[in-house]
Order: sequence, then C-alpha cells, then structure tokens
Amino acid sequence: MGIDHRDDIKTAIASGKAILGIELGSTRIKGVLIDEDHSPIASGSFAWENRHEDGFWTYSTADTWSGIQDCYRDLARNVEAQYGEKLHSFAAIGFSGMMHGYLPFDENGEQLSPFRTWRNTTTGEAAESLTGLLGFNIPQRWSIAHLYQAILNEEKHVPDVRFITTLAGYVHWKLTGKKVVGVGEASGMFPIDSGTGDFDADMKIKFDEVTAKHGFSWKIDDILPEVLTAGAAAGTLTEEGALLIDPSGQLEAGIPLCPPEGDAGTGMAATNSVAEHTGNISAGTSVFAMIVMEQALSKVYPEIDMVTTPSGRPVAMVHCNNCTTDLDAWVSVFGEAAKLWGLEIPKSALYDTLYGIALKGDADCGGLLSYNYHSGEPITHLEEGYPLFLHAQESRFTLANFMRSHLYSAMSTLRIGMDILFEAEHVHVDRLLGHGGFFKTEVVGQRLMAAAMNVPVGVMDTAGEGGPWGVALLAAYMSRKEGEETLEHYLDEKVFAGSNLRSIEPNSDDVSGFASYVKRYKAGLAVETAAVSVRHL
Repeated sequence: MGIDHRDDIKTAIASGKAILGIELGSTRIKGVLIDEDHSPIASGSFAWENRHEDGFWTYSTADTWSGIQDCYRDLARNVEAQYGEKLHSFAAIGFSGMMHGYLPFDENGEQLSPFRTWRNTTTGEAAESLTGLLGFNIPQRWSIAHLYQAILNEEKHVPDVRFITTLAGYVHWKLTGKKVVGVGEASGMFPIDSGTGDFDADMKIKFDEVTAKHGFSWKIDDILPEVLTAGAAAGTLTEEGALLIDPSGQLEAGIPLCPPEGDAGTGMAATNSVAEHTGNISAGTSVFAMIVMEQALSKVYPEIDMVTTPSGRPVAMVHCNNCTTDLDAWVSVFGEAAKLWGLEIPKSALYDTLYGIALKGDADCGGLLSYNYHSGEPITHLEEGYPLFLHAQESRFTLANFMRSHLYSAMSTLRIGMDILFEAEHVHVDRLLGHGGFFKTEVVGQRLMAAAMNVPVGVMDTAGEGGPWGVALLAAYMSRKEGEETLEHYLDEKVFAGSNLRSIEPNSDDVSGFASYVKRYKAGLAVETAAVSVRHL
C-alpha cells in the first residue's frame, strides 16, 4: 500500500467517510470497513455457534449483542493498530444476517420465543401446506413456514404476535427503531411480487383466509416488516443503537443505515451477481447457488426457492443446510493429531495442506463416500442429519481420497438441486462466482466446484470478504448513488470495473469423477436415512 493511499484511508476514517458492513453469519460475526474506492481496509470478527435447545437450532439475543460489540471492538482495535485512528462515525452502515428464520415479538417488543434459525427442519407440514395453498414453493426455513407451523402446533405465543422479523431485521430495528427489511431478505420471509417489489398481495389474502378460523386479532400484513429495495434510506442510528454497537460511547448517533439484507443478497452484491443470467455460489456452513432469472420457472419445485436480488429481480435459489461443518470437523481432528507430535500448525496452513492433497486423489475418490449432514436436508428429504463416512473393502482408502470425498460431499446435495435448473428448466449459466470459506484455499474449492457444477467458476480477490463486504457495498450504494442509478450499474461501473477475476474451467476427468461420486451418493442416501432413523435408539 503506497503512502498516499494510506493517508487517504486515514483521512476517510478520521472524517467519518468510511463505510461499515457487519454480517451475522452462522459461525462468525464479521465487520468490514471500506474506503471511498470500495476496498476493504480493516476487519473485525467474533466467533459464535448455534445451539440445539428444546428441539430448535437457535442463537440467543444476548449473544447477538455481545457478539456485535466484540466484533466492533476487534475492528476498532485493528483500525487503530493499522492507521492510528479511532472509530467514531461512518458515512453509512449496513447490517446483514443469516437469511430466513423466525423472531416473533409482542406489542411491547418482547420476544415471544427463541430465535429459530434457517437450519431447523421442523416445519415440513406447514411448508407443504403453504406451498399447495399459495401455488408457490415455501421452504421449511422461511419465516412464514415457522409462523404457520407454530399455528398448527397451537403454540401459546401465537395470539400475542405483533411483529415477526429475521435476524438482520431485528438488529436493524433495535439500532434505528425501523421495522424494515431489504427486499432480498423479505423474499425469504414471504413470497415477493417482483412487479411491486413488495409481499404478494393475493398470497397475503390467501394466508389470512386459511388462518381466520383461529380468531387472531392480527392479519399477516400487520406483523410483517416494511419492504425496501436497495438504495432506499432505512433510518439512522439512534443514541441507544450506537451504544448497542459500541458501549464505550465513542460511536456517534445519526449515521444512515441501508436496508438490512440476508446473506444471500449480500453474496450477490459481493460477487456482482445481480443482473440477469449471472449467478453465484456461497459455500460455508451452508451452501446455496443463486441464478438471476429472466422469467419465472415453468412450475413449482420444492427444491428451488424463488427469491430476489437486493433490487427485486427474481432469483432461483438452491439452498442446502449442510456444507463445510463436517469437513471442518475432520480438519480439526487432523490438527489434534498433529499436536500429539508436538506440531502447532496454523489453521490456514492445515486447511491449505489438507485441501491441496485432495487434488492428488482419484477423480471418483477411489470408491469412498461421505455424508455431511449435521442437520436435516430438505432437498434429499431428511428431517435430521447424521454425518457418515463409508468405504468398501476394495476402496482406495488414502488421505487424498478421504479429503476429496469430504469436499465432494460438501457439494453433492447442491448438485442434486441444481440438476432441476440445468436439466428440467434448461437454465444456462455462463459462469458462477464463488465466495465463502470453501473457496479460501486457492484453486482447490474453485476447481472442484467447477467440476461439480460443470460450469466455469470464478473467484474474485475479495471473495474471502464475502457478505460483510457485500452489505458494505449496499450501504455505499445507498450513500453514493447518483440520481436513479441502478444497483447493477453502480456495481459494474464503480465497484467491479477493475476487479481481478480468476476463473477455472471444468476439468473433464474431474467432471466424470464427480458424476460417478454423485451417482453413489444418491444410491447411498438409503444408508443415511437408516442412520437417522436409529440415532435416537
């Protein structure tokens, strides 16, 4: 970094012109600070984990705020260490979080039940019923599925509900007093009418009709947040909100916030995948692929979600609950083994080495097979998960094949879902852009994902920044757009015009090897199903 640019960064920080994005991901709350060139200049993070309590995957709201505060404190320390400046204000702030889920509140703003995350697969009855009623695929993790399942279960809190929102919507509400969400986030709560950019009016009527018999004092329109598109003003940081982020009192109130978005929308922004015929894959604890569509699908598929970009364009989304959790567990075990010999291997080196050895394995993993299901997986119709590793006596059980099998497993369910778009709907994608932890090790995740999807996969230099950078870009767009400038134009011309994109074409041997693996994977789902059925015995 040249001295002149460093001085520009210091000036931007001191004058409050930098922009902050914070995303509450499934394993980490991360903040990214960007300068006036949209480049990440500092970051901070806080590690957290979901808990399985009373039958639900959840995070406590106390952990939410302590995590945001620790993340911000870490960011402030890093900024001062790197630039000798203290954080006090920003040109804009954006918050995002894990998409979907259920957070209900009463008329006094009191939370009525623990946060139910996207990871829960307890709403099958509601999701199936609503899909039939609305003629629109309602996945189990959507907010409306959680609400309707609570109605079907006659949960005591439902009559008292006066507001439901997502994690990002909740944080934004407490910081600004505004009960709003971005349209991309909203599209994971209740179906969106892309013509109006709002919740579908006809479907709201149908929902009210089917719930009228319960005699609730509320209708669905009363309890959903307001929907905003990218670029809209979404409120300003209150005095109380500033203290929720920075209890030291140094952060100033009055900073504008962009509409809160889910991690799907921020991933689209971070990969410049918001225009028609573009697509991206976000791969971390969960994995999902998003293709911006020119028109609606020919029919309803329970494996395909229809959501939107942050500007409201229709998107076909294939979402899998499981990706790297089991893979991470195995890497951790190898790290423990190394310590027995007195070797302290840095985490990044451990991942790079073990991911790298996978490329030396057989293209079909030598007959090895693994299932990465730590939780249920709707695409393969499993309500619960049970991680498994299988190998026949004649398999080539080597470290390279072992690691390759677990990397393949992280992508297999995604491919099963994507086959609907590729084969049934004949969707063509020129290239997919990857981001998230799966792509941090150079080449490996990218090359194997290209084989799994049989589509070129590109990764940008900023891929590791992911969602926090994406929501910072959305905040920048709100703050800096000119007139009626579209999000697509802003990202193309002002953010990604000079970006460095590394693209890898599918390798024919890898493609055929992965196809062979997925064939075994599908056949072996009977074993996974049996394992789930006996786990409670």
